[in-house]
Amino acid sequence: MASKPETGDPRRSDKQPFLTDVKTLRQRARQHIDAGAVTEGYGGNTQTAVKVLNTALATELVCVLRYKRHYFMARGIHSAPVAAEFLEHANDEQEHADRIAERIVQLGGEPDFAPDGLSSRSHSEYVEGATLIEMIKEDLVAERIAIDSYRDMIHYFGPFDSTTRKMLEEITATEEEHADDLADLLQNLPKDLKS
Repeated sequence: MASKPETGDPRRSDKQPFLTDVKTLRQRARQHIDAGAVTEGYGGNTQTAVKVLNTALATELVCVLRYKRHYFMARGIHSAPVAAEFLEHANDEQEHADRIAERIVQLGGEPDFAPDGLSSRSHSEYVEGATLIEMIKEDLVAERIAIDSYRDMIHYFGPFDSTTRKMLEEITATEEEHADDLADLLQNLPKDLKS
């Protein structure tokens, strides 16, 4: 019995293969070489992308500063595990800031670390909190803001920048863990501290 000839995927034509031919890829790679990682295939506006990411950077930096203050200001008999959590979160937020700054540079932009206006560029607020409970609550509010903010950014980058989208998804997962950690801390503190 003779085998039936393969017809291939009906959505593809021989005139336009699925992958760009190697010669075209090589030519495009040589054009605008000074743009680094940003190729013709980048479907977004890099200036807008950098602006959005600088907002995320400011948010992370404000969170680092708030968590660091809370780490050093945590007092009382129940403060040791809470302070340890604050320090861990501060370190995670610094790592997020570093990743975002690196991506900004990859996109041809400049990360904005300027302290002037940092809080106005940030989505989260820098609230000191007078008590351990207030500190935990303010950090939880900030994490919830970051989660929603990053979801919006993921939606924005999704159609044209899978690298940034994936980075933001990973950061969001960590922010969700932080929110769970803080909610657990609030739940597990003695009732007399909560009143």
